[in-house]
Amino acid sequence: MQQTHTDTGRVVDAPSGNWVYRALPRRLWPYAQLARWDRPIGWQLLMWPCWWSAMLAANAQTIDGALRPGQLVAHLLLFTIGAIAMRGAGCTYNDLVDHEIDMQVERTRSRPLPSGRVSRSQAKFFMIIQSLIGLLVLLQFNLFSIVLGVCSLAIVAIYPFAKRFTDWPQFFLGLAFSWGALMGWAGAFGSLAAAPVVLYVGAVLWTIGYDTIYAHQDKEDDALVGVRSTARLFGEKTKIWLSGIYAAAIALMAVSVWLAGGAWPVYVGLLAAGIMLARQIAVVNIDDGDQCLALFRSNNLVGWIVFAGLAAGVAANLL
Repeated sequence: MQQTHTDTGRVVDAPSGNWVYRALPRRLWPYAQLARWDRPIGWQLLMWPCWWSAMLAANAQTIDGALRPGQLVAHLLLFTIGAIAMRGAGCTYNDLVDHEIDMQVERTRSRPLPSGRVSRSQAKFFMIIQSLIGLLVLLQFNLFSIVLGVCSLAIVAIYPFAKRFTDWPQFFLGLAFSWGALMGWAGAFGSLAAAPVVLYVGAVLWTIGYDTIYAHQDKEDDALVGVRSTARLFGEKTKIWLSGIYAAAIALMAVSVWLAGGAWPVYVGLLAAGIMLARQIAVVNIDDGDQCLALFRSNNLVGWIVFAGLAAGVAANLL
């Protein structure tokens, strides 16, 4: 059961039975909460475009016999570590920017900064530490990937402010969260091509879709404090918008697979993922916050399905 009182040291929108509260000393809980270690869905969703792109590149490499399995496994591990570190740094930065807003929103006022369990200077220091870990991971890749990764910081810096000047902050989140769709390919080839760029656009649309569902949890509070979102913009037409956004996302992912020379199992994976996304649209109740959160989290399984299809495509190309 979730805790709702800040004096418990927990936050409202994270499971109180998470490993953070069993394994870490209580004095470290606020930092784990700043990094969202108690809510792994965030780094998982940041990781999936990276893993998809790396495996998309592997599909392309099997065609000319250039696949390097050891490099692929190493890159997947590095992307995982990087996703955890950079998602944590990004969330800490977001909390610093949104400190005053979070104090006015029921779901977020129990977070470490608005509840006073960490100071702004402590949060800034923690953000720097996480960023340095992310930088160390990035330096393991080729020069092109390093430059490409650094370029993403401009979008990351803008995102927390997007909700103040546009009804499409989810688009900016998509630009930032989907950057890995470029990184995986760049890590393998040291350059970009049409396939990862198309995958990137598809991943951006996927992100807009799932984060719109997530944003419906806060639409009443957002309206009161003047925060804008696609959830508020789409309103009762959310299902119609999601239908177009998710359909376009899957279609673009399929095009990227075709451009990369992926085998038929990849399309089976995309079909299964599309069915899952269609189910989200069919069952979503935009006025049920708990259900919106559950559907948002189900996108981790979507990520697994797409990745499994890409991995099966590599195996099929090698046969």
